[in-house]
Amino acid sequence: QVQLVESGGGTVQPEGTLKLTCTIFGTELDRACVGWFRQAPGKEREGIAAISFRDNNTIYEDYAKGRFTISRDSTTNIVHLQIERLKPDDTAVYYCAADRSSYLHTVEIWYEYWGQGTQVTVSS
Repeated sequence: QVQLVESGGGTVQPEGTLKLTCTIFGTELDRACVGWFRQAPGKEREGIAAISFRDNNTIYEDYAKGRFTISRDSTTNIVHLQIERLKPDDTAVYYCAADRSSYLHTVEIWYEYWGQGTQVTVSS
């Protein structure tokens, strides 16, 4: 079994920076893919980025390139998502998810385990 806990959300002013953390508990994670997703009010959940625990390679959705950075703390089971130059449109619940396969992707339906999410609100 795998459990994920997100933290670091809150209310941030536009143009600010926020760093979210996903702490993952479980076994058989050596080849896992961990992704970040978000769901804005009234919209479907969308992928942002993902990182492979096998080789620390990363991928990003096109819209996320440049302002979003996914990273992992060394060889731990902690993954971050840093968001820069925040915009009101970034307001959403942010989720992390894990897929224990070795394939690096942001395909939502392939992720087996999900956290509860952390709210990010961008407002002045």
